[in-house]
Amino acid sequence: MDILSSKNPYEKHGHEQIKICVSGAAETGHCGLGALDLAKELGREIVRQGAILVTGATTGFPMWSAMGAKEIGGLSIGFSPASTEKEHAEVYKLPLDYMDLIIYTGFGYPGRDLLLTRSVDAVICGCGRIGTIHEFAVAFEDGKAIGIFDGPWDMGKELQGILEKSHRPNDKIVMGKDPKKLVADVIAVVRRMKANEKKTL
Repeated sequence: MDILSSKNPYEKHGHEQIKICVSGAAETGHCGLGALDLAKELGREIVRQGAILVTGATTGFPMWSAMGAKEIGGLSIGFSPASTEKEHAEVYKLPLDYMDLIIYTGFGYPGRDLLLTRSVDAVICGCGRIGTIHEFAVAFEDGKAIGIFDGPWDMGKELQGILEKSHRPNDKIVMGKDPKKLVADVIAVVRRMKANEKKTL
């Protein structure tokens, strides 16, 4: 049976693999004690639960999540703001380690954020700064599943405050302090969304 006549073509061709973006700060001095260990554990949990890790190919919180993912043999993909590897490393001063594939968008940070969040099934926000708020807002507007990782940093509370003031209820957002449960809850939202999409095939 070919893909056009298959009742559920996604099952045959591996499209069920869930892609989760970890959004977070490149500079982590404000993130609190143990933040980088939590980032690594988040990356490990994404892999343990069968998903692919996607980041902004940067330093800090996202890189530590990629380190965790690679420690247990997971797949890590990065979206760079640069247009080439040379620009990525020499102009943006971003790492090449802990990623199996880097996509060079050439759109700077704002454009990179858009492509990054639109290329995944879900975004988990950890310790962040304004870039994390931007990625959160894009994911919110695009109707993505979102996880808010609440740790020894302020970003979780900041994002909750934004939600409270948005006056837009959203049942695709989950929050939590435990990486294992948070990833499981995010994946559950993604699977629910995918099941609803399949009903229209």
